[in-house]
Amino acid sequence: MAFDFKKEYKEFYMPKSMPEIVLVPKMNYVAVRGSGDPNIEDGEYKKAIGLLYAIAFTIKMSKKGNHKIEGYFDYVVPPLEGFWWQEGIEGIDYSRKADFHWISVIRLPDFVSENDFCWALQEAGEKKKQDFSTVEFLTIEEGLCVQCMHIGSYDDEPATVEAMHHFMEDQGYVLDITNKRLHHEIYLSDARKVAREKLKTVIRHPIRKGNA
Repeated sequence: MAFDFKKEYKEFYMPKSMPEIVLVPKMNYVAVRGSGDPNIEDGEYKKAIGLLYAIAFTIKMSKKGNHKIEGYFDYVVPPLEGFWWQEGIEGIDYSRKADFHWISVIRLPDFVSENDFCWALQEAGEKKKQDFSTVEFLTIEEGLCVQCMHIGSYDDEPATVEAMHHFMEDQGYVLDITNKRLHHEIYLSDARKVAREKLKTVIRHPIRKGNA
């Protein structure tokens, strides 16, 4: 049976619908950076997602080709994730989607090296006749965070975020969003197939002790 990150690491992918504190370790991602409204059809964000999945599945299916990755085991491609920010704002203003900056990512298994990643870029480029020069290998260690499962429309996330912030303050923490520690979302539902009120999204914010 293929290794499923969501099932094996439930503390990171399947939190409860009540806020909780979590320590997130270093993880490697395939990533694309961009800006603008993610809802624009054929926009920068949707094109970035296509690039991410092309590389993610090239690596997953390497088992059927000549490039053998040391330590490879079969796995389910992890869910799409995103790190989001807007200039001059601590957090997110959902009414200003055109001002978004984002890093769209898909987690890579630890056995994938940067050399394997570079092979995947070349392999996908040759097969799909596309330019993958904007795709990067990115390592992020989020550290201490507050997170919660949000169920419903993305536009309704502020209520969940407010609950997260009240919880962290009650536990003696403060928000620690910086230019390196960002608002983070993990998309567990396919918005093209799931009703808006049933969408499942993990929301995660970096925090620190109040006296730190």
